[in-house]
Amino acid sequence: MTRRLRFNGTGSGGGSCPAIHEDLDTGEIIVHGPRLTDPDAIAQLQHLDEDEIPVVVPRNTIIDFGPKNRDTEPRMLDPEAFARLFENFRHSAWHLEMRKGYAVDRATDTYAQFVRGEVPAWDMDSPWARTISAKTRDGAYVGRVRIVDNPPTEGQLYLLAHAEHNAALGEEVRNMWREDAERVHLPDEDFWIFDSHIVALCLWDDEDNLTGAELITEPARVNQYNRLRDVAMHYAVPYEGFKALADARG
Repeated sequence: MTRRLRFNGTGSGGGSCPAIHEDLDTGEIIVHGPRLTDPDAIAQLQHLDEDEIPVVVPRNTIIDFGPKNRDTEPRMLDPEAFARLFENFRHSAWHLEMRKGYAVDRATDTYAQFVRGEVPAWDMDSPWARTISAKTRDGAYVGRVRIVDNPPTEGQLYLLAHAEHNAALGEEVRNMWREDAERVHLPDEDFWIFDSHIVALCLWDDEDNLTGAELITEPARVNQYNRLRDVAMHYAVPYEGFKALADARG
């Protein structure tokens, strides 16, 4: 299908390049300008696929002729697209876990072992283990703060035990009582932050199954979630110390 394109403008002062066009049907933006050819500069570009060509566009061209309206509809990721975020992040991945339990945990052999009172046999060769351990070995940071009810649910107690497995993969795990999370105004949201500029707000059904995620990249909103991460990390307790506190309460 032929695109219907609108010429928004050019930073050259005339009708040539660099220029910006907008697809009137999809809202996509088409930019053309001088091709970036410096190998040293190209080597610094992230996520440049083989079929993509980097172009150089003056900053004012984007400001003057780029789209001015924010998307009003949420951008949704299905579980497969959400999973790819863990393969593509470069520097950090951080999770705020607010739920009382997760269906994906309850479906595992280790959950059944835990419920029976056995020491779970953690799988260090699962797809998750391979992905995360490879990231942390390369120097990436992976962390999470888990919110715990008082008394903890069965799923939360399982995750307290599971933290040893997370730590073995190189993750930093902290915990926080729900009343403390409410006191410092953490939202009742379960989300991941990737490289401090991509947020995936997780969506769940009534049985605690992940159904998808809302992708958030607008800088002001992302900064709000980065602030929430900083608050959670400040007040949360490393899982070893928190487990001792939970045992004392129990």
